[in-house]
Amino acid sequence: MITAARKTRKTTTLAVACVLTGAALAGCGGSAPAPEPPPASIPAPAAPEKPPTMAPGPAGRTPVFERRPTSGGAAGRAAEKVVALTFDADMTADQGPRAAGGERFDNPELIALLRRLKVPSTVFMTGRWAEEYRAQAKAIGTDPLFEIANHSYSHHAFSSPCYGLPVVGKDTMAREVERAFAAFRRAGARNVVPYFRFPGGCYDDTALRALAPAGVTAVQWDVVSGDAFATDADAVAEQVLDGVRPGSLVVMHCTRSAAPATEAAVRRIVPELRERGYRFVKVSELMADSP
Repeated sequence: MITAARKTRKTTTLAVACVLTGAALAGCGGSAPAPEPPPASIPAPAAPEKPPTMAPGPAGRTPVFERRPTSGGAAGRAAEKVVALTFDADMTADQGPRAAGGERFDNPELIALLRRLKVPSTVFMTGRWAEEYRAQAKAIGTDPLFEIANHSYSHHAFSSPCYGLPVVGKDTMAREVERAFAAFRRAGARNVVPYFRFPGGCYDDTALRALAPAGVTAVQWDVVSGDAFATDADAVAEQVLDGVRPGSLVVMHCTRSAAPATEAAVRRIVPELRERGYRFVKVSELMADSP
């Protein structure tokens, strides 16, 4: 006679066997489950788009971009209410001792604010700045909110006079650009675009010819924030708010020692421009429709 305990063990054994094999399932009063369909193929990630650049100027001169054109380009995009905030991370090659002495040429609070406000931005960085603040350069250059552009290695002038800056020799101008890009790579920055801003905004025909081998587009601006050495954040904000038009490109700074009011000015600029219907973009998007 089969006891209740033996009967229970036999039933349990049979149930396990039924689960483990399809044949057992078929013999347990049920049909085997239909085979699962093969998983859908996962598309390969799209290759990152190459940042737009402008065609070389006459005789191969480096092209210069200042703002999105008010006419031409894709239909309706020229008048789109977009604006690019750009920030120069300045540090000259000879300012290492001042940084070692405690002077701050960075502005992490400003970068943190741009992240909180979700403002896409382009940071024009010198190679010397990337070397001094390597961790910050990497953090900015791996954050999809930002792109890093070239502001030379040494922040010396490419034409003279230029605010008292030392002048780069014509034969070393392209090398200045290449050296800065190399500093970005060493820092681990990835979101680097082939754009260049002349220190002080100073350039001439000689500089445009000398930079041609670097293959960059020079980026200027149409709105001067006036934040350099300013202490009145409201005055800086007013200057930007008064100057911005659809397609504008604003120049500001990411250097606490030389532009201490910038963060406070941005706190006002961003919400007011958004209230006016503006959308913030990086220079690469602003340039997309340029000829």
